[in-house]
Amino acid sequence: MADASIDAVLIQIDSTGQAILGLVLALIMFGVALDLRLSDFVAVLRKPLAPLTGLVAQTLLLPALTWAMTMVIQPQPSVALGMIIVGACPGGNLSNLITHMGRGNTALSVCMTGLSSVVAIVATPLNILLWASLNPATAALLRQVDIEAGPFLAQTVLILGLPMALGMALAHWAPRLAARLRRPFQIMSFLFLILFILATTISNGHHLLTFLSDIMPLVILHNAAALALGWLAAKAIHMNRLDTRAVTIEIGMQNSGLGLALILNQFDALGGAALIAAGWGIWHIVSGWTLATLWKRSDARRRQEQAA
Repeated sequence: MADASIDAVLIQIDSTGQAILGLVLALIMFGVALDLRLSDFVAVLRKPLAPLTGLVAQTLLLPALTWAMTMVIQPQPSVALGMIIVGACPGGNLSNLITHMGRGNTALSVCMTGLSSVVAIVATPLNILLWASLNPATAALLRQVDIEAGPFLAQTVLILGLPMALGMALAHWAPRLAARLRRPFQIMSFLFLILFILATTISNGHHLLTFLSDIMPLVILHNAAALALGWLAAKAIHMNRLDTRAVTIEIGMQNSGLGLALILNQFDALGGAALIAAGWGIWHIVSGWTLATLWKRSDARRRQEQAA
């Protein structure tokens, strides 16, 4: 059980800080949208089974699985809420890189990231409200931080949807400019969040042991469950090896930066929830890179056996 004082890790954010974090949220989604092309969605229409299976696993099954985990494990409410928020986020762009490193189907990974990011405009806030309300502990926390369903849904859709539409429009009408802006926007939003985490962590360094002992084990377990869900979903419809890798990584690498920004901006910067999202941001890179390395080694052994 995490120490209740962990909720005091992050500093209080005034209205100006919340406005800045709202801008960071917009930058995150704008940067994601710069990677999207209409051709990505045409691919879904041509061969829809694999990406739609991944979408169902990411948008419906992972939030439900996360809720079930919070009910069984029963972490403190803010930690459970952080797990639910991360579980409701779309796939992150790093999943495309990790899939490529692991010799998976990168095109499928890009397609699923784009599809889940667009659907997340509505699905993410709906999933957060639904599953958090079904856990008595997090439902009480929602009331405590005064989250009203209507305004929260409208504000989140606006924050996510408008920059997503602008980014996709720019990528379509000015692809060269979008290509030049993509990395700066993604790096800018990522660095802001990292700097914010570092600043608040340094000022609350005495919580580091609690983070390592209480938060990270839950992050590792949650991430392992997400990866397993992706693998099982792929195997359920008999995907080939490369598609299975893409779906596994996509479900296991959430856009935790988006989750963290939502927590800081919309949920009173709850320490337990924010540290879950921050922990995910660190750990899913480790687990994804490890899987990619194992898959590459497996491919190398297979080639050697075939050549022998």
